[in-house]
Amino acid sequence: MNIVKRVFLFIALNFLIMISMSVIMAVFGVQPYLQQSGLDYGSLAIFCLLWGFTGSFISLLMSKQMAKWSYHLQMIDENTREPQLRELLNIVKDLSSRAGIDKMPEVAVYQSDDINAFATGPSKNNALVAVSTGLLGYMNRNEIEAVLGHEISHVSNGDMVTMTLLQGVVNAFSMFLARAVAFAVTRDRSGQGGNSMSYILVRVVLDVVFMLLGSILVSAFSRHREYRADYGGAKLAGQDNMKQALMKLRSQFERIQPVSGTASTLMISNKPSGLMDRLFSTHPPLDDRIARLSKAEIK
Repeated sequence: MNIVKRVFLFIALNFLIMISMSVIMAVFGVQPYLQQSGLDYGSLAIFCLLWGFTGSFISLLMSKQMAKWSYHLQMIDENTREPQLRELLNIVKDLSSRAGIDKMPEVAVYQSDDINAFATGPSKNNALVAVSTGLLGYMNRNEIEAVLGHEISHVSNGDMVTMTLLQGVVNAFSMFLARAVAFAVTRDRSGQGGNSMSYILVRVVLDVVFMLLGSILVSAFSRHREYRADYGGAKLAGQDNMKQALMKLRSQFERIQPVSGTASTLMISNKPSGLMDRLFSTHPPLDDRIARLSKAEIK
């Protein structure tokens, strides 16, 4: 993805968020939360909720298209006669049916040496599953089915929407606390505040601190979600196949680290190292995933 397209997408997404926010706030009649009488906590709460959720939901709604642009995905036509692509479609169709998904996700392949796959989309019946060419060349049919089972489990569990809701809550709370605390510590003796440079500086610092703390919570939930998707993949494609796929990923990640991107929060794996990486990693270490899967009772 070239720099011009990245800049265009960034500007377009932010412009869309700004326009949406202006319309929504006008509809709800949200007033400025900083007033002469002090801080209006009701208006602040509405302001933060709208800002916290709007960006997250716009990103969710655009997730499939963003993934297509970012990874230059080759969408697989349902009438393709190419054996490998036909097999991918059949696997996804079968797994989706068994997972109770009414509308089969779109299926795509992207050029990358990384051994990876991801799922994205705004809803269970409007999803996309993509695999790298590296994965197709490195894994056998059973292992590919297990990886796809993991991604289909993300879709059937509604992980995309759940993560969006959680991120929206974290965004809103972070914004609210940062502004409330900044106002409290910088207001003058008359109770006025919010317009000084000290308020702005404190608010910016607290925004960063609270968002980082919130990210730890989001990452922890994401790791829990990965364990659940491993279990789902094992249930759909077989416990041994899921375990073997994870073991192959472990050996591969000793020398190749996957590149993060638009849909990285739903990728099959990453490789955290050190305390900070573990706190902010969206995926548990592969050794932990393999150990937990080995002990699981798949019904």
